[in-house]
Amino acid sequence: MLHTITKLAHCLRNSLTNISAKPNTKYTSPHNTKLSVYSLLVFSLLVASPVYVYAKKDDVKLPENATARSYGTGWNCDKGYRKKSNGCAAILIPENAYSTNKTYGRGWECKRSFRKIDDTCIHIKVPTNGYLDHSGKQLKCNRGYLMNNDSCDAIDVPENGFLETSSYGPGWECERGYRAEKNSCIALELPENSHIDYSGNSWECDTPYIERNNQCIL
Repeated sequence: MLHTITKLAHCLRNSLTNISAKPNTKYTSPHNTKLSVYSLLVFSLLVASPVYVYAKKDDVKLPENATARSYGTGWNCDKGYRKKSNGCAAILIPENAYSTNKTYGRGWECKRSFRKIDDTCIHIKVPTNGYLDHSGKQLKCNRGYLMNNDSCDAIDVPENGFLETSSYGPGWECERGYRAEKNSCIALELPENSHIDYSGNSWECDTPYIERNNQCIL
């Protein structure tokens, strides 16, 4: 198409030269004749140019189930398909899943209370004293229970201990003045010239004493 436009311009230029060389009495002046030919040339280019642009877009080889982009070059897969190699493959949505309406990635997600395993969605069994978090994909245990594999086991809080909210660790802490030792809370033994520190589960020496061999000395 570009070759055609160039050829058209060349022909019009020759015509202009011939008209200028042999003035015709029908025209009022050579100047007006040149303006008319130039106008025809500009008009022809304006008409032909969009054809060339759209022809270029039409020349794009579209794979099946694809649409040419509305700007630039290239193509996008239609809804329900995703790009694979040089074509568009249908998105296979497993049972208990829904389409994400995206042409990239796997194109689907499991429904709430289902977990992705390979290319399937498996139901999440919620244990006693457990629940699903806001995402609907992760298990959580009620207060007073800890996750153990796929079950929620009761936390065994020792004497002088209390439940804490952390999702890791034993699930309990010792009260102030006690320290954790294995599964028990042992009372702190404070040496002379010391006090319980900010944590409440250890001690430190009073100022200006320093700790040495579990004693506070000057």
